[in-house]
Amino acid sequence: MSTFVPKKQHLREVMLHYYLLKKSAAETCRILSNIYGNHAPSNTTCKEWFRRFQSDNFDVSDKDREGAPKKFEDTQLQQLLDEDACRTLDDMSKELDVDRSTVGKRLHAMGMVQKAGNWVPYQLKERDIERRLVTCEMLLERQKRKGFLHRIVWR
Repeated sequence: MSTFVPKKQHLREVMLHYYLLKKSAAETCRILSNIYGNHAPSNTTCKEWFRRFQSDNFDVSDKDREGAPKKFEDTQLQQLLDEDACRTLDDMSKELDVDRSTVGKRLHAMGMVQKAGNWVPYQLKERDIERRLVTCEMLLERQKRKGFLHRIVWR
C-alpha cells in the first residue's frame, strides 16, 4: 500500500484553512500529524505560517529564490575542453577559480565523462561515430593487404 506524501503547498493551504477556522497553530499541528504522520510540518513551521497569516499574508506559494550565482559559464568550460580534452579537474578548477567538485558536477551535467584521460561526451556525436567507422574500415583493409604472419615471418 503506497502512502500519500503531501506537497508543501497543499500543507500550507490546509494550515490556512485551519487558521480561517480559528484553530491554533498547536492544534493544527496535532491534526496534521494525525493525518500525515512523518510528512506533517513541525510545530515551529505551523507557528511561522500562522504568524504570516496573522499579518494578512495569505500567499502560500513558494517564493522565487536565486541560488548562489554561477561563477563560470558552461561555455568557458567547453572552451577549456576544446583547447585540451586531457585537462584534469584540478587544472580546470584552478583555471576557472572554482572548486574541483563544481567543475566535476558541471562536466557531468554537460554529459561529459573521462575516458583514457580525455573528457568526451557520454553520447557520441554523429561525426565521432563516422570517424570510428572509417578508422575500423582502414584497419581491416590494412589487415587484408598484409596479414599478421607476413609481418612476423622473415624470408
